[in-house]
Amino acid sequence: MKNESEKYLPSNVFEGLTSIRAIIKARERGISDREIYEVLYDASRSEKCRREVSWLGRMREKYGFELTKTDSDRISDLTLGTSHGGFVALCGERPVPELTARDIAENGFYILLDGIEDPYNFGSAVRSAYAAGADGIILPPRNWMSAAGIVCRSSAGASELAPLFSADPSFAIDIFRSRGYKIVAAAKEKAVSMYDVSLRTPVFVMIGGEMRGISKKLMAKTDVTVRIDYGRDFPAALSAQSSAAVIAFEVYRQNLTD
Repeated sequence: MKNESEKYLPSNVFEGLTSIRAIIKARERGISDREIYEVLYDASRSEKCRREVSWLGRMREKYGFELTKTDSDRISDLTLGTSHGGFVALCGERPVPELTARDIAENGFYILLDGIEDPYNFGSAVRSAYAAGADGIILPPRNWMSAAGIVCRSSAGASELAPLFSADPSFAIDIFRSRGYKIVAAAKEKAVSMYDVSLRTPVFVMIGGEMRGISKKLMAKTDVTVRIDYGRDFPAALSAQSSAAVIAFEVYRQNLTD
């Protein structure tokens, strides 16, 4: 198994069937054109996983990747985690397109994730945004999608299924404002409770990392800054992935229709 420090290295090794299914589903939906070059599976599990191996055989015929039976040592050499279930995919890059006005829905919910310091936390934030119904996730040029396999596993496949766009955060604010979106930033200073603010769509929400937060330059361009109210006196900030989850689902709640 790979050393934990390798989680920060670029990698397109996808661990587990959840990740592999997400890549294929994203291709079927036209969300991503990431190629699968080879899927390896542990021969010692082939009897127990006959249905899964049979499905992979059908997908091999459809998408043209190699399907290779191997041993647990080879699987362990390729993987970082232990939850792969004996399945690993070696894949190509997923190009993340640069954001344009044409990519933005008329009445949508988009979220920008910036400054998250760890690929697992980043994947968890993507998972929450996707589950809450975000129409797209905006990423700054420097982001964790280079560690795509780890992000996919920690997001339960959401990082492959979610529409992703790359943009400088300041440019993203400008382009969303030009489309009539409310610009919302999550922070503690000079903020109002998110429960006292309309988060009805169209809305663009920025979540910064707990270490660096959102820059003053970007804060100056927002329409409103919201905070998450705590159930007790607690001086620390929530993690970025927790903040993303709470705010994304408040957007979802406020936009429920009868």
